[in-house]
Amino acid sequence: MSRAVPRSRKLLALATGAAALAAPLALAAPAGAAPTAPAPTGAGEAAAYTVTPLKFTVRAGGRSCAVDADLYRPAGVDADHPAPAVLATNGFGGSKDDGSTDAIGRAFAERGYVGLVYSGLGFGKSGCLISLDDPETDGRAASRLVDFLAGTLAADDGTRTDFVARDGAGDPRVGMIGGSYGGAVQLATASVDRRLDALVPLITWNDLAYSLAPNAADRATPGVFKWQWANGFYLMGEGQPLLVPSLDPSRINALGCLHFTTDACETVRLLNSGRLPGAATAKTLAYARGVSPVSYLDRVAAPTLIVQGQADTLFNLNEARDTYDRLRERGVDTRMIWQSWGHSGGRKPGELDLANPEGSYVGQRILAWFDRHLRKDATADTGPAFAWYREGEGGYGTADEVPALSQELYLSGNGKLVDDRAKVARGSRTYSNWLISTSHSESSLAGTIGLPDPRPYDTPGTYLGWTSAPLTAPVDLVGAPRATLEVVSPATERVQGSGDAADKLVLFAKLYDVAPDGTKTLVNRLVAPVRVPDATRPFTVELPGIVHRYETGHRLEFVIAASDTAYSGNRGVKPVTVVSAPESTGTLSLPLVRGRVG
Repeated sequence: MSRAVPRSRKLLALATGAAALAAPLALAAPAGAAPTAPAPTGAGEAAAYTVTPLKFTVRAGGRSCAVDADLYRPAGVDADHPAPAVLATNGFGGSKDDGSTDAIGRAFAERGYVGLVYSGLGFGKSGCLISLDDPETDGRAASRLVDFLAGTLAADDGTRTDFVARDGAGDPRVGMIGGSYGGAVQLATASVDRRLDALVPLITWNDLAYSLAPNAADRATPGVFKWQWANGFYLMGEGQPLLVPSLDPSRINALGCLHFTTDACETVRLLNSGRLPGAATAKTLAYARGVSPVSYLDRVAAPTLIVQGQADTLFNLNEARDTYDRLRERGVDTRMIWQSWGHSGGRKPGELDLANPEGSYVGQRILAWFDRHLRKDATADTGPAFAWYREGEGGYGTADEVPALSQELYLSGNGKLVDDRAKVARGSRTYSNWLISTSHSESSLAGTIGLPDPRPYDTPGTYLGWTSAPLTAPVDLVGAPRATLEVVSPATERVQGSGDAADKLVLFAKLYDVAPDGTKTLVNRLVAPVRVPDATRPFTVELPGIVHRYETGHRLEFVIAASDTAYSGNRGVKPVTVVSAPESTGTLSLPLVRGRVG
């Protein structure tokens, strides 16, 4: 495997920062504001509300689980004057009390919604194991809270609600909002409970098998382990009984894992092992997919406003696009926004802050979404099908659909990226991996815990690049580029049929912006990890979605590299040769909304 330092030292470094990840999703103002003190909003002085701590005991995943929650009730809301409800929970490692989660309850209570904010299972003071938002566990637990909002279930102290608007007996009008782990749980809940009326999942995943071990060439072949992100969250989860001491036995796994379900633990342990044997790998990837939206979206009918971050190497824009496409194919009312920030940082001035949603484009879209679907305001404008933050310009571009691939470039044998197959020069070039990582895209946790991160780099001899001519006018790229490649790697061919997918060739595809002075920028530090299904055949790579303006005089550079410090790498040394000729060469297709690469 390509590692610059021993795995044990890397895990130790991750452990020191695990606690700092406890609030990975900064959605709103810092914690500490008085929960019942209304704050001014863009719409004027907010109404007062009360907050009532509640406990629930629910059955989920075959266990009895305690759920710690806070009920936000606006002044004047009662049985004669009911209001719709907003349900929310925390991102991974957080709780109902962190600044980004309780802000949701406060923000919507100030705007007249009943709020129910709770700590997800295994976090804060809620019980049971972390199941990675399994619909039959986390989804069922949230569904019981919907029962409470319907007035059909009492909290453990006997508290009931009769002040939530209803669409029928036992059917409260309720939406969900939250980010990351608190985003996927919305889709999980909607898959087991049709009473949800609106969802707003932010920066979350579509397929955890792709998120944790992505293969940009073939999702049927095990991918390349995203070890920094995965182990950071694994350590945070395993540390919950220490970070939040509890004697609740439902939080402890007696079968070897401390705080996760057994299948979740086995998934991370297998990926850390550096081995990918057929049957075991298929089982673990099946679990990761089985608890992911990719496996249950066909059961989701609630109108869904998807918000994903352009600066996000954990859950990239392709995950949102996959969810968006699946829901729209089934006729579900779905919109998608690509905002500036995600798990990797990237927040720009004026972007979403739920303490003042009226103050941002995304916040206004969220309020309109709930106005339409929860308050049944037919005049509320829910906006275009697709919107994206315009990098370099500010504000948002909009479209009726996600831009399609619109220009094809060719990989020439002389290292040029050309716009005409006839311009391809015959030639071949070779690179080889080392036994340590020689390319760097990111230190995955740096942006989350506020540490500096070295600029991306590639070591000569361990990568190949193809560079365009300087642009004569700006070019705007919005979407996921796609490359077709064919490589020659005899060392890989000798072992790739061993039955262990770890013997297949690993490479990393990416796009740079090269300035006139030679400075290279890896857009949002995004790369496409590839475990080549068969090194004797051509393959197609879907790069992560990006939004970027290439200015006049800049050049595009397409790179394939042998390794990356944020991921596991090749087993053994596997030299790679790429051959180009006009009649047979690799291609790079771009989704352009402005200009062309000439």
